[in-house]
Amino acid sequence: MRVLLIEDEADLGMAIKNILIQEKYIVDWVQDGQEALDCLNLHWMQYTIAVVDWMLPSLSGLEICQIIRRNGSYIPILMLTAKERMEDKIQGLDAGADDFLVKPFNVEELLARLRALTRRSPQYQPQKLQVGKLILDYGNYSVSTENSLEIALTTKEFQLLEYLMKHPNQIMTTEQIRNQLWELDSESVSNVVAAQMRLLRRKLAILTSVSLIETIYGVGYRFNNARQ
Repeated sequence: MRVLLIEDEADLGMAIKNILIQEKYIVDWVQDGQEALDCLNLHWMQYTIAVVDWMLPSLSGLEICQIIRRNGSYIPILMLTAKERMEDKIQGLDAGADDFLVKPFNVEELLARLRALTRRSPQYQPQKLQVGKLILDYGNYSVSTENSLEIALTTKEFQLLEYLMKHPNQIMTTEQIRNQLWELDSESVSNVVAAQMRLLRRKLAILTSVSLIETIYGVGYRFNNARQ
């Protein structure tokens, strides 16, 4: 799941980002309201949830919420704020926020609220994703077939396989995969997708002798469901 974190306090933003990464989220962190809109305009469909600070440079959290809703997006929005008055919460909800977390807050409460918002989202993930005979388990980050042992995956292997399985028989370009699975500010090298793909294929080879992931040379990759 990809999170857009909009928080201008450097220490707090970095702390939240590190916590979310530990919880297997992909996090794009920006510190400016206009920069946040630029991210949304470029990667609108990629975000599962937005965490938005109320007070921001350039554009406020309220303005960002209003713009998101005017553009027809139903992405869940958790607003971070030091404001505790009921009038402020009403104003935020009317602007488009789905929930509030008042600073300072407990990390466990932050994670619980994100889980709750994600469950209510149309993009909510089931406990397992099955395409053909291949089963991806969100509970323990593993992959299996109907009659095999589970193979543990790293976070990035899991995210990569999930992305391909959600687009069966479609060619996904290397650029699409890199943009989807790596943070915008990451220093990913040009061959990072190919390197992760090799590691994932080694593990899938334990489950099946048929290569389920095709390389489309010069373009990208395809999860070929017909090969199962």
